[in-house]
Amino acid sequence: MIVYEAKAEATIEQLLKVNKALRTALFVRNSCLRFWMDGHAKNGYDLNKYTKVLSDNPAFPWVSKLNSSARQAMAERAWAAISRFFENCKNKVPFKKGFPRFRKLQTRASVEYKQSGWSLSQCRQYITFTDKFGIGTMKLRGTRDLNYYQLKQIKRVRIVRRVDGIYVQFCIDHERKEQLEPTGKSLALDLGLTHFYTDSDGNKVKNPRLLRKSEKTLKKAQRRLSRCAKGSKNRAKARIRLGKKHLKLQRQRKDWCVKLALCVIMSADIVAYEDLQVRNMVRNHKLAKSISDAGWSIFTQWLEYFGKVYGRVVVAVPPAYTTIDCSNCGQQVHKTLTTRTHHCPHCSYTACRDWNASRNILNKGLELFRNTDGQSGIYYASGESDLCLYKATSTSKSSRRKRKIQQ
Repeated sequence: MIVYEAKAEATIEQLLKVNKALRTALFVRNSCLRFWMDGHAKNGYDLNKYTKVLSDNPAFPWVSKLNSSARQAMAERAWAAISRFFENCKNKVPFKKGFPRFRKLQTRASVEYKQSGWSLSQCRQYITFTDKFGIGTMKLRGTRDLNYYQLKQIKRVRIVRRVDGIYVQFCIDHERKEQLEPTGKSLALDLGLTHFYTDSDGNKVKNPRLLRKSEKTLKKAQRRLSRCAKGSKNRAKARIRLGKKHLKLQRQRKDWCVKLALCVIMSADIVAYEDLQVRNMVRNHKLAKSISDAGWSIFTQWLEYFGKVYGRVVVAVPPAYTTIDCSNCGQQVHKTLTTRTHHCPHCSYTACRDWNASRNILNKGLELFRNTDGQSGIYYASGESDLCLYKATSTSKSSRRKRKIQQ
């Protein structure tokens, strides 16, 4: 599966109708969650049946205006949250297990249609939503050409509202695979804060620190918002301005991670990276902002995705003892966070702390690859079932991205 996204040109009337559809979808999701909390639902099929009960209920006449497939999609979202909670409890995940909660309508919201409730024009540049809300036809603006795919390949269509407008996402049943010439090279990455990563060849990539650079403008926009009276038009405008700044920061971080991950995948046949537990690391309040600003999770997710697309081997290595082990003799050398140089008293080997860790990650990654034969902790180009969460990038921009990274 791949996901293409295009911005929709909507009038004010269409925006109001989209907001009604989003409110209705959120109402269905919360109602399904309440139905499960009351003990009436044992599986996802019970929630799907309950959406029909909601639409037939005369007390909620607006629910029947939403397409039936969209109601079922919201029930599936509710059951996904429930099953994830039970899975975390079963696996004894530390800290909070993520008990499903009711959601309120926020600036960012979405409603999902399956293979009904919408239709594309013959030129694939206009989309029409045919449910009873009367959203109508909207023009799509984007660089993705949907003419390459058949209509039956489009499995789901989402309407996503963000602070800068309405977007339409298409979930397409297509297996993306690209061919690259083998480089005969193995690479390991040690993620950090001083440098974004240090590879096993000794190369270092500077941490962009995008949040730190935009922090001044964000604080200024936040102060303007707090000065405005609640419920006023000026407060609504200030909230939109603040939201656009956060959205720009989010897109900058994602763009940086995508380009860097693509550059790494194209430079080596086997890539091993440090599988950090970011969820646990951000509990350190002194480093939480810097860790969140780095975007390690986004980077590793795109590493795995590009590994599947280009047929590269991507290995996730547990970070235990990668810092204290000596990559030359294997003896343990304990050091604090302030110690940036690795000096082994056993073999007199001296190197950068991060470079020593990256060499250990490479050795462990190759050992894991040989022992498991690509079955555990290793990602191949075997499918793209997780792409409903991440948008695919265009292959025609790869050379341009690579040039930007090298500058």
